[in-house]
Amino acid sequence: MLRLVAKGLSYKQIAERLVISHRTVQNHVQNTLGKLQLHNRVELVRYAIERGLDDA
Repeated sequence: MLRLVAKGLSYKQIAERLVISHRTVQNHVQNTLGKLQLHNRVELVRYAIERGLDDA
């Protein structure tokens, strides 16, 4: 999911691709933000790009 966020996909697009609900995507992103001690989706994208997760 982090790769998809890093590619700039919306929650809806991610949900459709993974065949899960929009709300489930939101929950996963929020949980990931908390675990990585990040504050928003922009920081999450930057985190993913710095680790090369945007190119796969």
